[in-house]
Amino acid sequence: MAFNQPLSEFGDILVVDDEASVVEVVCLYLQREGFEVRVARDGRAALAAIQEEPPALVVLDLMLPEIDGLEIMRRLRDNAEIDVPVIMLTARRQETDRIYGLELGADDYVVKPFSPAELVSRVKAVMRRTYGKANGEGERPLTFGDLTIDPKTRLVTVRGQNVELTATEFNLLYFIACHPRQVFKRDQLLENVWGFSEYVDPSTVTVHIRRLREKIEEDPSNPVWLLTVWGVGYKFEPG
Repeated sequence: MAFNQPLSEFGDILVVDDEASVVEVVCLYLQREGFEVRVARDGRAALAAIQEEPPALVVLDLMLPEIDGLEIMRRLRDNAEIDVPVIMLTARRQETDRIYGLELGADDYVVKPFSPAELVSRVKAVMRRTYGKANGEGERPLTFGDLTIDPKTRLVTVRGQNVELTATEFNLLYFIACHPRQVFKRDQLLENVWGFSEYVDPSTVTVHIRRLREKIEEDPSNPVWLLTVWGVGYKFEPG
């Protein structure tokens, strides 16, 4: 589907970080690309800003005063009324936190120190994944037994119940379900769903597959749709 609208039309970017130098550089680069930017210096201010007016995307540092980034992630994903994509900013030593953040529903992460240009590229990629396929025009609903995936409404139902997915989770499920029984390596999924594979930890895919299994599989430890092909990658089994 063609994506013709400027990304900035979907709303502003909320940058949450207590390091003044990081905020200054990130804001500068985002504004150069035409984005409007808001800033929150601590976790409590971030939650208040999101509640007042949900942004199009949040750039979220994990190490914050008041309320840390992981707790913010948890609260956002526990609130079904707020569906905001999140890019985490993490330090290299926070590998466990990165994985936990992805499990909580973060869409992507960037490791400090980072290139501001790379961060802007990640922002654009997440925005395109989130809003670029919003109307699902020309894409068909998919039904596999008790599982239905509708790209026009971006709704997934399992055994008659709606399932809440993040934008990235939906895009991953829809992409792999559009290619039943085809085996994808993790870097192929990163390229096709995330829009890039360079500099991204392949465990990002693993975490998202695990989250999807927890949401759509009756027994996540014994999946019937999202299968692992050991030593290769993943495939969707239509049943």
